[in-house]
Amino acid sequence: MKNYTITVNGNVYEVTVEEGASTGTPVAAAPKAAPKAAPKAAPKAAAPAGAQGAVAVTAPMPGKILAVKASNGQAVKKGDVIMVLEAMKMENDIVAPQDGTIASINAAVGDSVEPGATLATMN
Repeated sequence: MKNYTITVNGNVYEVTVEEGASTGTPVAAAPKAAPKAAPKAAPKAAAPAGAQGAVAVTAPMPGKILAVKASNGQAVKKGDVIMVLEAMKMENDIVAPQDGTIASINAAVGDSVEPGATLATMN
């Protein structure tokens, strides 16, 4: 028997292969999912310590930041565009979920982000 670690589409599997008794042909056992590595966090722009707001504005999908339309301390209304995210060759406006003030901008133009990454925080 031999154990192998195989990665398929980003999923890691532990596979055990044993030789068949009569044919000598390897027979694969059912794969067991291996523990996943922690996902990489999106790079964050420098923000003063303690400047995180109470409301997180997160990325709805993976993509690349094309533009940052708001800045720290700026007052925004619900629906105002904070950033523009390019995903699947389409530009998606990331908007303020409520009225408030931008506490921090956590992504910069050119950053690649994963779904759920905190792009900005608001108070």
